[in-house]
Amino acid sequence: MIKCLIFDCDGTLVDSEYLCNLGLELKLLEYDVQVSADELMAKYRGGRLATILHSIEHEYAIKLKKDFEIEYRILVSSLFEKELKPTLGTYSFLNSNNLPRCVASSGPIKKIKQALSITGLLHFFQDKIFSAYEINSWKPDPDLFLHTAKVMGYPPSECLVIEDSLLGIEAGKAAKMKTVLFDPSNIHKDAHNVRISDMIELTQIISKHNRS
Repeated sequence: MIKCLIFDCDGTLVDSEYLCNLGLELKLLEYDVQVSADELMAKYRGGRLATILHSIEHEYAIKLKKDFEIEYRILVSSLFEKELKPTLGTYSFLNSNNLPRCVASSGPIKKIKQALSITGLLHFFQDKIFSAYEINSWKPDPDLFLHTAKVMGYPPSECLVIEDSLLGIEAGKAAKMKTVLFDPSNIHKDAHNVRISDMIELTQIISKHNRS
């Protein structure tokens, strides 16, 4: 039985992956590094920001300023305010489904809440928002999902993880949870996982699991 839904945020509930990587593209131009948001998204989707920045420093032989992350987050926040939207079918699904649900994201709590607020989704989750920064553990480690399930009061076997990244799917499977890959652009063509392109498709997946 599926009794609890655990959603990732960026790229899953909100269509933010391009905007996050556009911010990174723009900031890296200050270091004469020309790499597109699409390239960054393909390479680092679902990753921890600190790890991504370290990789970029190594790959392009640059040293980012101490305040790079702060300035980057300010820029992304501005992009969110102007352009952020919920992902396809998300509002309709959340409005029609009454299962307990929460958010478990690699982003900071402030960023998660801002994204959900801008897109009109915050009231669906209230205070049931969990961040990797709170427990100092990032996907693909299962710790965030296990912590989330424990606080929510459900065993892993009764939880469904909805993710847009393979790192997130890996974390969900490591936590012994059911997983669904939200992939509306068919990015992960070779992924062997239950996949959806519209969040409303979750309704049928949940019904199928709970009938069996």
